[in-house]
Order: sequence, then C-alpha cells, then structure tokens
Amino acid sequence: MFKRHTLRIGAALAGALFLSGCANQLPQRSEHEERVERKLLDHSLQIDVGEPRVLELPQRRVRIHEQKTFEVTEYEVTRRYDRYTPYQPWRELYEVPLGAVAVVAGIGANVLNVVMLGRLPDSATKDWISYGFAGLNPAMNVQSNGRSQQNLADLNEQQIDKRTEYSSLPWADRPVLVKADKQTYELSTDRNGVLRLNLLDSPFSEQDASRVGTLLLSVEDPLDNTKGEASLLVSRHLRGKLQEAHALIYDDLEDDEVAQWVHRVKRLSDLGLEEEASELEQSLIELTRNDPELQEEFLKSLLKDAGRLAADPGED
Repeated sequence: MFKRHTLRIGAALAGALFLSGCANQLPQRSEHEERVERKLLDHSLQIDVGEPRVLELPQRRVRIHEQKTFEVTEYEVTRRYDRYTPYQPWRELYEVPLGAVAVVAGIGANVLNVVMLGRLPDSATKDWISYGFAGLNPAMNVQSNGRSQQNLADLNEQQIDKRTEYSSLPWADRPVLVKADKQTYELSTDRNGVLRLNLLDSPFSEQDASRVGTLLLSVEDPLDNTKGEASLLVSRHLRGKLQEAHALIYDDLEDDEVAQWVHRVKRLSDLGLEEEASELEQSLIELTRNDPELQEEFLKSLLKDAGRLAADPGED
C-alpha cells in the first residue's frame, strides 16, 4: 500500500515537471547608462532695487533673480540581466521533429567539416547540433530571442564625478508683493525678471501718496517657501510732487486749451519729472494727429512758452 502511494506521488511530480518544463538559458545581457543626481544645497531670491535706495523719481526698475546651488553627482550604472526562453509545452509538437532534422544535419556538417579541413562555420557544425538536442528534449524549448524574458541579476553603480553647480535665473513672469503704507498690491515681473514700479500709475495712484514713505517688496517660491525681501524709501520731496503730478498727467486733456497743455508739460519738467513730461508731450501729439492745424499750434506754443522742440514721431 505504501509503495503504491509512493509511485503515485512520483508519477505526479514527473508529470508536473514535464508540464512546467525547463527554461532555456540565453547569454546574459548588459545595459550601461549614466545617471545624474542633483541635490539642492541652497536656494535664494535676490531683489535688486537699484541705486539710490531712496526714490527721488516715481519710476524704478527692480530686478529679481532666483539663485540656486546644487551638488551634482554622476554615476555610471551597469545592469546585467539573466535571459531565458520560457517553456511552452505545445511548441514541442514542431520542435521535436525539427530537432531531429537539425541533429542529423549537424552530424553531416561535422563529417563534411573534416573533409573540408575545418572550413565550415560553427553555426553549421555546433549550433545545429545544439538546436537539435534542445528540440528533442521534451522538457525544454529551443532558444528564442523573439520571446525571451529576463530578470535583473546584478546592479552596479560607480561614481565618476562630483561637483558644485550654480544657477542664476530671472524671476520671470512671477508675482511680487509690494506693500505701500497699509496697502499691499500684487504686481508681476516681465520675462526678464524686471518689475516696473511707477508711483504715478495704478495701483499706487489710487491711494494717498503723501503717506507712502516705504515700499516693501517681497517674493516667495511656493515649492519650498523660499522668500526674498527688499525695501525702497520714498523721499519726502517726491511725496510732495506725486499728487500734483498725477493731476497734470491724468486730468482730462480734451477740454483744455493748447496753453493749458503746454503748462502741464512744462510744469512736469519743472518738477524734475522729465520722463513723465516727455510721455505727456507725445500723448498730446498723438491726440492731435488728425488735426494738423491744432497740432501745429501746440508744437509752436510748446517751443515758444516751454522751450521744448518736439515733432510728430509718425511723420517720415
């Protein structure tokens, strides 16, 4: 009874082995690559408010840069894979007869190779026989690169370089918070990381400029909460000009006479706001472009009463 039970177990194991079969090992495959690791060592935001740090004119360009320091490590990585052809029993239906043919052909090739003094290639004398015996083996499929599988056998990493890298990029098209007195405004840099401040323009023109003694600028990177801050003082002399200058620039122009236009331009120049005077001058020239007589009157009066020589930039 015991012997019969043992035979049954042995037969079951043999059958399982036949069905599962053996994997046909293929040559190892290697992969080589370079891997780079970048470790952030330092991150800062630098706000350059320019000189002098006390505003005497209403316009200022502020440059903002993002600076980073990295530790860069380069590795050479080698991976080796064990490759094999998985066993599929149904393939034995055609591999066994093909294997028999390959064995016969391989034997014939070896006999012929003796006559030809070893001139036949190994693919005929050795590979055919190897293929044939693998095909005749009912528990193994022949090698097949087309359906091979692989497992990672070994991973080796070797450091080949380690260095420190620095980067400085403009804080381009990013928000900047500007606190003026009790009000905080969100402005934006341009693609070069430049913030254009103008105390005569919105949103600063909407509050009492005489109370703005300091502009506090701040930026923050939400990814790691890195912050940068800087401040600009607004001179008392400039604060006294802002309200009058705003009225000269933005009060309605169309209802004024030419003499009042000239007065506005001249007064801005007298206040030391030459850039604003030139901008208003060009706006008035553009306003009178479709009325040549009125434009000519304005230009002549501008030269006579303000000593300013101007021309229509649209003329050839």
